Amino acid sequence: MDIKANLEHIKNSFVNPACQLIAVSKTKPIGDLKAAYQAGIRDFGENKVQEIQAKQPEMPTDTRWHMIGHLQSNKIKYIAPFVHLIHGVDSFKLLKEIDKQGKKIDRVIPVLLQIHIAEEESKFGFDEVELEEMLASEEFKTLSHVKIRGLMGMATFTENQEQIRKEFRELKLLFEKLKKRPLPDFVQMEELSMGMSGDYQIAQEEGSTMVRIGSAIFGARNYSQG
Repeated sequence: MDIKANLEHIKNSFVNPACQLIAVSKTKPIGDLKAAYQAGIRDFGENKVQEIQAKQPEMPTDTRWHMIGHLQSNKIKYIAPFVHLIHGVDSFKLLKEIDKQGKKIDRVIPVLLQIHIAEEESKFGFDEVELEEMLASEEFKTLSHVKIRGLMGMATFTENQEQIRKEFRELKLLFEKLKKRPLPDFVQMEELSMGMSGDYQIAQEEGSTMVRIGSAIFGARNYSQG
C-alpha cells in the first residue's frame, strides 16, 4: 500500500484544489497515519473516541484530529481538550453537552452541525425543522464554549450519481441560506463537510470545502477492528 502515491493521485483528481482533505484513519495502524503525515497530511478523521485517545499521543503535536463518527455525550470529555473539529453534531442535546465540557476546561470547541440529507434512515442528523427550532430557541443563544463552523452531511450510499448530487446540492442551498441570515457570533458558516472516497468529486462540484477520504488513501477498512 503506497499511501504517498495514493494521496498524490487523490490530490490530482480534486475538482477544487482548495478543498481540505481529511484522511479517515479509523481502524488503521499508527504506521499508516505516520506515512500519511510524512506525505504532508495533518488532518485525520476518526469515528471512535477510544481510538483517537490511543493514537493522539503517538502522533506529532501539530496533528489535527477530526471526530467524524457518531459521538456519544458521555465520551465528549475524553476528546474535549484536543479535538480540532467535531463533524457529527446531530442534536441540540449533544451540542449542549459539548458546550458544558468546553466550559469545564475553558476551551471553545469547534463543531459542524450534521444535517440529514440521505434517504437512508440509518444516517444521523438534524432535519430542517429541528435545525430551525434549535436556532430560534433562547437556550441556543446562551452557548458560550462551542463554535459552529458550518455543516456536514452524508449522501445516500448508492450508485445513482444524480441522487448524490441532488442531496449535496440541497445541503449547499441550506448552507448558503444560513450564511445570509443573522445568527449568534459563535455561528460562522465557513465549512461544508461533504464527500467521501466514492463521491468526493461530486461533492466538490457542489461546493464542499472539506472531504473525508479513507479507503482511497489507506485501502479497504479492517472491519475486524470495529
